[in-house]
Amino acid sequence: MNNKWIRQIRRLNIATHRDLGYFFSSLVIVYSLSGIALNHINDWNPDFIIQKETVRIKGQYSTQELTPEIINDFGKLVGEEKYKVYDTPTPVRVKIYYDNASFLIDFSDGEGVYEKVSRRPIFFQSNLLHRNSLKGWKWASDVFAFMLIVISLTGLFILKGKNGLSGRGKWLIAAGGVPPLVALILYELI
Repeated sequence: MNNKWIRQIRRLNIATHRDLGYFFSSLVIVYSLSGIALNHINDWNPDFIIQKETVRIKGQYSTQELTPEIINDFGKLVGEEKYKVYDTPTPVRVKIYYDNASFLIDFSDGEGVYEKVSRRPIFFQSNLLHRNSLKGWKWASDVFAFMLIVISLTGLFILKGKNGLSGRGKWLIAAGGVPPLVALILYELI
C-alpha cells in the first residue's frame, strides 16, 4: 500500500474511534454506574429505597372490629390517604397495603411498622438498561457491546511509535489481561 492509502485508513480509524466514542459515551457512563451498583447488590438495594418507620398506635383494637374508617385513620398516622387492601395475617395483626407502601400493625403491643418503597433515582433506570429489562433493548445492548469492541480495536491504532501498539501499547494490553486471568485462576483454586 502506498502512503496515501495508509494515511486515509489512519484518518478513518481515528474518526471512527472518536465519533463512536462520543456517541456511546453516555451509555458507557450509564452501564458503568449500573455495573458498580449491581456489583454491590449484597450491600444495598440499587433499585429501590426502602424507608421504615415505627409508629405507636393509641387505643385498643382487635382485628374483629376493623372497619374501612379505622383503616383510613391508621393511614393518616403515616400520611397515606387511601389504602388498596388490608388483611389480618394473625388474630392480633393487620397489614394495610398502599401504593408502594405497607403498614403492619400489631395490636398486642400497639406498634406498627410502615414501609415505603421508592425507585432509586438514576440507578433504577440504568439498571433497567443494564439487565436488559426493557422489551427489545437486548438488541440495542448487543449493538452497544459490538461498538465497544470496535472502539477498543480502533483505539489500538491511534498512536504510533514508542507510545503506540508496537511500543508500550503491547505491554499495557498484556498487563490489562493479567487481572482477569488472576481472578479466573483464583476462582478455580477456591
